[in-house]
Amino acid sequence: MKEEYDFSNAEQGKFYVPVEDVQLPIYLDKDVIQYRNEKNLTTQESLQSLVNDLLRKDIEIAKRVA
Repeated sequence: MKEEYDFSNAEQGKFYVPVEDVQLPIYLDKDVIQYRNEKNLTTQESLQSLVNDLLRKDIEIAKRVA
């Protein structure tokens, strides 16, 4: 007979992460990473900041065109 799990000391929601806080991985092409690495030689901007800034600019352009 299989032993049952003992959940008497369990804590509900201990590992819960709201959907809004889930970070999805984004995979970049080699040429994009290479460009970023070359650009990073002159600035200490993080990849996350760089991608966010570029996406924000794209959103602004799209709003102006629409």
